[in-house]
Amino acid sequence: MNAERELHILLVEDDEVDVLNVKRAFDRNRICNPLYVAGNGLEALEMLRSGAVPAGRRLILLDLNMPKMNGLEFLKALRADPDLQATSVVVLTTSNDERDRVEAWNLNVSGYLLKPVTFSNFVELTATLNKYWTLVEFP
Repeated sequence: MNAERELHILLVEDDEVDVLNVKRAFDRNRICNPLYVAGNGLEALEMLRSGAVPAGRRLILLDLNMPKMNGLEFLKALRADPDLQATSVVVLTTSNDERDRVEAWNLNVSGYLLKPVTFSNFVELTATLNKYWTLVEFP
């Protein structure tokens, strides 16, 4: 993959099973973008600010229900940071709560997706996301 077209994906997820499912779904779909993992919002902000996730083309896959700093708190901090505010974020969560959905959209997420129950549906969702981020022009 061309280094300047490479998309760095930060998965912000505290559930190890979900992290494993994302990695397996990436493998199954032959997605070779670099994948970084943070266990909560605080860790994710530190990774972004320190350069552990390279600047440039970045996409965040964000769970909402996490300890220390949940996904919505993370989104607020991300949008308040001038260096990070334009980062694309797709929420990937089990929360079907309308208030969470509205608040996430109000914080300018690129998408709000419910985690599929079965692994085969998870693989399908990941393939769709891959198609999307391959077509979209990131800043």
